[in-house]
Amino acid sequence: MARTPAAKKAPAKPAAKKATTTAKTATKKPAAKTAAAKKPVARKAAAPKAAPKATAAKTPTTVTMRQLSAEMAEAHGLTKKQSEEIFSDLADRITKRLKKGERFRLNGLGTLEVRKRPARMGRNPATGESIKIKASKKVAFRVSKELKESV
Repeated sequence: MARTPAAKKAPAKPAAKKATTTAKTATKKPAAKTAAAKKPVARKAAAPKAAPKATAAKTPTTVTMRQLSAEMAEAHGLTKKQSEEIFSDLADRITKRLKKGERFRLNGLGTLEVRKRPARMGRNPATGESIKIKASKKVAFRVSKELKESV
């Protein structure tokens, strides 16, 4: 993108030189100085504009439980407080089931389950020293076929 604005300005410069050729040579020197000064400014302006557009496209919006409960309250004629209580109770119940070792299936979305990760050997990236990583449990989400196809 930085080359495109410079290419557009290049045809304008000869036109400016033609205008200065009718005048004396004293006017040619300032025109050359301003043309040289304009080139770096155009390049600097083009680079920052490209960077924010790229980062803005990468960051999706995040929906919170509070926002979701407010939408559900409007849709079903509940108060926001009642809807928030339902969502917090749902989160508590899912957590209790997962602690027991059960799977939790959300129709149309997927399945939540606890997976056991065995102990393993790792390496400290700063020193290169071998370290032992202890066994742990992680919550995993397996996406349903319906959700995969819809997204």
